Amino acid sequence: MKIAIFIYQGVTMLDAIGPYEVLRNLKDSEILFVAKDKEPIVADSTFIEINPKYSIEEVPEVDILLIPGSTVGYLKIIKDEEVLNWIRQIHSKTSKTVSVCTGSIILAAAGILKGLKATSHWKTIDVLKNYEAIPTRERVIEEGKIITAAGVSAGIDMAIYLTNQLEGETAAKAAQLAIEYDPKPIFNSGNFQIAEKEVIQEAEKRLMEGAQRELSFINTQ
Repeated sequence: MKIAIFIYQGVTMLDAIGPYEVLRNLKDSEILFVAKDKEPIVADSTFIEINPKYSIEEVPEVDILLIPGSTVGYLKIIKDEEVLNWIRQIHSKTSKTVSVCTGSIILAAAGILKGLKATSHWKTIDVLKNYEAIPTRERVIEEGKIITAAGVSAGIDMAIYLTNQLEGETAAKAAQLAIEYDPKPIFNSGNFQIAEKEVIQEAEKRLMEGAQRELSFINTQ
């Protein structure tokens, strides 16, 4: 089973690596990190680099396509017709097409989510409306063969959900145990719909500051 994880400048690393750590445990899986070209990809933090082994030209077909999100990097991708055409082509042949965080906005920009419910990071979820998708604040949403996950850590949940579909409950539970995914945060503030107002405001401030730094980096790439 071939799984392509598309990465690009400014990608949020956990969006890609979180699902990877789950999906690499699938039987007979081959995971390809794919980018527009083979230049090193720098994460949105600007501290981590990952070297893609494959360009989009080298990957015409896979079983599963995963599009991770980013803070601002997706803004370039949604305007890149070469990449969007590749996503459309790959999606037409996949058994599953999945996204994490703002990766759903990339799928929407490719026309894949028109008329479908989809989720994304709480800060950007309404952007989906621009592409005739239906923003829905859930952690994981399945519409046909498409699965979208909310922000960052939700990608792990999505990958476990997908594993359950592909190999059954025992395999999914084993994948969860393998990475010891048993979150017990000290605060109950990870959900936009129940977070306190001042917490949301502080998160928005920090996200904006990070986005401004990352825009400066992305614009040089």
